Amino acid sequence: MKELHKKNQSFKLFDNNNLISKVLFASLGGFIAIALIAFLANYSGYPLIMGSFGASCVLIFGYPESPFSQPKNVIAGHLFATFIGLTFLHFIGPQWWSMALALSVALGVMIATDTVHPPAGSNPIIIFLANADWSFVFLPSTLGSITLVIIAFIFINFSSEKLYPKSWG
Repeated sequence: MKELHKKNQSFKLFDNNNLISKVLFASLGGFIAIALIAFLANYSGYPLIMGSFGASCVLIFGYPESPFSQPKNVIAGHLFATFIGLTFLHFIGPQWWSMALALSVALGVMIATDTVHPPAGSNPIIIFLANADWSFVFLPSTLGSITLVIIAFIFINFSSEKLYPKSWG
């Protein structure tokens, strides 16, 4: 990948040393990612998008070199937080303290597994507010976060001097 990245350096759309270019890069990346996921959701009839993906875009496209933006963190962070939120909602119940406890456990699991992705911290709250069912762990959480990573991989590597991801694991 690094060789391909070096070959494409002369064709990059964005200069990482220019603030306006950085702003346009992050904004366009976020737009493309959310627009594509929303389009796929609209035409497939499957829920592929959730509110925390907006915050994921801030990290992935604004700070792609951050450990929190790496694929393992994005995908596993959303998966763990969603599964924990659903577990608390369906086995403990929709009480306010259960929602807070779900967030707390999700945070702890992300830290313990080195998969912290701050936007995923909102997933248990989203799940409680939406009274989500078990399918939420796959759609939108897991499939949506994988789609975000794929879009980021393509957009970042082919339109800027940045290399994404820094690490797959």
